Amino acid sequence: MSVWQLVAVGLVMLLGLLGVLVPGIPGPLIVWAGVLWWTLSEKSSLAWGVLIGATAVLLLNQAVKWLLPARNLRAAGAPYRTLFLAGVAGIVGFVVIPVIGGLLGAVGGLYLLERVRLGSHGDAWASTRTVMRAIGLSVLIELFVCLLVFGAWAGAVLAG
Repeated sequence: MSVWQLVAVGLVMLLGLLGVLVPGIPGPLIVWAGVLWWTLSEKSSLAWGVLIGATAVLLLNQAVKWLLPARNLRAAGAPYRTLFLAGVAGIVGFVVIPVIGGLLGAVGGLYLLERVRLGSHGDAWASTRTVMRAIGLSVLIELFVCLLVFGAWAGAVLAG
């Protein structure tokens, strides 16, 4: 594999790492696609080992990503309908104010829905913070796993 191809694979994986932080972009899938591209070009046992390991770790990440926040969200008491409507508010916010409006719409919508459901500012704000922490934990786990895969790829490139 040429240096330019390695740089391109690295840029794809970097895009995947950034995609973890941007809602709507499938970051882990992009990172995995970068490893797959490198493996199919490299065709070594080390490359296949990295791909198998990356696949296993990213699949485990998907299970953990959905289990941990769900448990914390149930503890917060926020119904899934509220989370869905907050997501819709995030999409509307993204359309109205590109990029930053997505976050503002989602958090603002979540707060307003919790305010209506719970009645007081304090309870609504506490519930909103708990939900945001649970979602933040999910993002941090996903980012760590993608960085682990990226590190394994970089180590294999340097070793091979």
